[in-house]
Amino acid sequence: MVEHVLVAPDKFKGSLTAAEVAAHVSAGLGVPTVELPVADGGDGTVDAVVACGFTRISRQVTGPTGEPIQASYARRGDTAVVELAEASGLRRLPGGHEPLTATSYGTGELVADAIRQGAKRVVLGLGGSACTDGGAGMAQALGARFLDAQGDELEYGGAALSRLDRIDITGFTDLSGVEVVVASDVDNPLLGPHGAAAVYGPQKGATLEDVPVLERALSRLAAVATRTHGLAGAVEHDDVPRPMGVAGAPGAGAAGGVGFAALAFLHAEVQPGIDYLLDLLGFGEHVKGARLVVTGEGSLDEQSLRGKAPIGVAQAAARAGVPVVAVCGRRTLSDAELRAAGIEAAYALTDLEPDTVRCMADAGPLLERLAAKLAADRL
Repeated sequence: MVEHVLVAPDKFKGSLTAAEVAAHVSAGLGVPTVELPVADGGDGTVDAVVACGFTRISRQVTGPTGEPIQASYARRGDTAVVELAEASGLRRLPGGHEPLTATSYGTGELVADAIRQGAKRVVLGLGGSACTDGGAGMAQALGARFLDAQGDELEYGGAALSRLDRIDITGFTDLSGVEVVVASDVDNPLLGPHGAAAVYGPQKGATLEDVPVLERALSRLAAVATRTHGLAGAVEHDDVPRPMGVAGAPGAGAAGGVGFAALAFLHAEVQPGIDYLLDLLGFGEHVKGARLVVTGEGSLDEQSLRGKAPIGVAQAAARAGVPVVAVCGRRTLSDAELRAAGIEAAYALTDLEPDTVRCMADAGPLLERLAAKLAADRL
């Protein structure tokens, strides 16, 4: 049997999808390959799983500022993969950031549709979100009502939660028999200096004045949810109760607090994004008989070391005893840092073309040249 090279990259953001990266690498290598585009739960997750055999399902849903948009999720059998960035991502903002009013409602609409279509497992990829609404919008789309003291339903967005008085879930979607898994590499709690508002709010356009507004609003959400629904003990991990309940659970702060709503209202389980998705895509089977794994992403940098796809691939390949190299647009990690992460070498487009603008514009052809060099060195 001829040994193959397993090509398992993430996307090159702004240039190529993960499937396109895999195709160009395979073309440049010129040897038998198996292409397995991967993702870590963030932007591009639906594209990656569709390339691996899932079916794309498109729906009109509510965008982060309330406008109707077309978004999609993926399904195979009774498993659905919903990517928050599809419906509620920063890339869906038509006119710039809306940190106080952006909503996760569209993500909830995708989850609801998947359940109506018979999904028994919903994998919710969190990353690239535009909102800091604690997942209230997602919960609203699934039937929860977030009410002020007068009994009026709150408008979209995180800031409005400061007026939250009670939560009515009498009309909530029936989740009996449905497993919800949050695929995320973020372990931040909902509140505090490491929480959703403080850490991720500025990435979504929140100013120094906006951050405390959002922090107070999310704190109100946590307090009301705990008081009215007894959520303080609703989610426990490894049989160890968390002193702050759901709000203090690792991952509650993911995607502007959508992690909190997933834990509190969907009773989700949090899994490291890349590890869970590699299992879902059958990485363990595809790596059998491989002589090399080629992974990569647009930028190999410090963020890559925090649970991003290439590192997850390298760790999974190491367990199978297969060496790993990476391709990327650019890299800032040293050889020693790469080796410590399980990557023997990295090949960057900027090694061929120092102009980053041209690198992004001509990423496909450059990647094929880079893969040919990799093959000459390693195969």
